[in-house]
Amino acid sequence: MAKILIVDDEPHMRLLVSAMLKSDKHELCVAENGQSAMDLLKDGGFDVMITDLVMPTKNGIDLIMEIKQALPQLKIIAMSGGGGINGRFDYLPIAKLIGAENILRKPFKREDLSSAVEDILATHN
Repeated sequence: MAKILIVDDEPHMRLLVSAMLKSDKHELCVAENGQSAMDLLKDGGFDVMITDLVMPTKNGIDLIMEIKQALPQLKIIAMSGGGGINGRFDYLPIAKLIGAENILRKPFKREDLSSAVEDILATHN
C-alpha cells in the first residue's frame, strides 16, 4: 500500500482516478492544481504523485520541476489528454524528460493506471 497524491484540475478526473485506485488499497489524497499539491506535499509522506499536466495555478510541468528539486525521492506519474492553451500539444515526453517516472495518455484504463503505480512502487523502492 502506498500514499498517493492525485492532482488534476477537473473534479471528475480526480474522482475517476481515485475510484480506479481504490480497489488497490492505497491511501489517496487529491489536489485541484499544482499549488495545492505543493501545499499538501510539504507535510510529506507521499510515495507517488499522479498529476495532470495542463492546469491553472501551477501546471504539471512546473510542478514536476519544483518537486524534483524539493522532493527528489517522490515518484511521479504524469497524465495528459494532450490539451493546451494554444491547442493540442503533447506534454508527456517533456514530463518524462524532466523527471516523471511514468506517463499515461488520457483516456486510460484502470489496468494501465494500476500497472503504472505498481511498476513504480516495485522498481523504485
